[in-house]
Amino acid sequence: MQKIRTAVGLGAVVWVSLSYRLARSVGDVANDRFDQSWISVLVLSVTLPVVVGVLLALAAPAARGELLRRAARCFGAMVAIVAAVGVFPASVLSGFVKGRFATNPSMTVVTYAGILLTLVWVTPFIFWGIGLALVHVFRTADIHETVPPLLAMTVVWEMTLIDLFTGAYAGVPGPLRAVLVLGAPVSVTAVAWWELHRLRVHYGLSIRDVLTR
Repeated sequence: MQKIRTAVGLGAVVWVSLSYRLARSVGDVANDRFDQSWISVLVLSVTLPVVVGVLLALAAPAARGELLRRAARCFGAMVAIVAAVGVFPASVLSGFVKGRFATNPSMTVVTYAGILLTLVWVTPFIFWGIGLALVHVFRTADIHETVPPLLAMTVVWEMTLIDLFTGAYAGVPGPLRAVLVLGAPVSVTAVAWWELHRLRVHYGLSIRDVLTR
């Protein structure tokens, strides 16, 4: 259901963007979607510590140590993707890309090796990692199976507020713009609630369990 919702939403955005000339090409739409995905990762990175803090405050004292240990894996995933993205500005600002440190043959080899590693490993890791981070919500199922849908709902509504304040889809007729802005949070919320329902009915897992696990 998540994949179907994503495919339908992406198709709608591409169609509207090209039909109303919000973007000049499919490539521009792809760049815009990537930028929004990265913003979602940043929003999730800010929201996750807040949610974990609330859970720690509400959890039974005996469960806090285990909860914090499980959350450490999620923070590790978050740090990995943010650090990978930070490689690019660090390389440019330090002058590494321009060969600032290639002062001798050994450092020249190191410089070319670093650039090659960035192109063949760090770049694919970023694109793949951003997708995994959003799909699996930074592995927060390690904390508890009900946390990913809860975080997904929180982040998607936060992104909706950002869209409202930044004037997303300006130039699109009012009713259609409302569908585009509200379509994502409403559909994500519906799927998330269905996921929580299935966890409770089929596996006996509820939101309350996360506070005592």
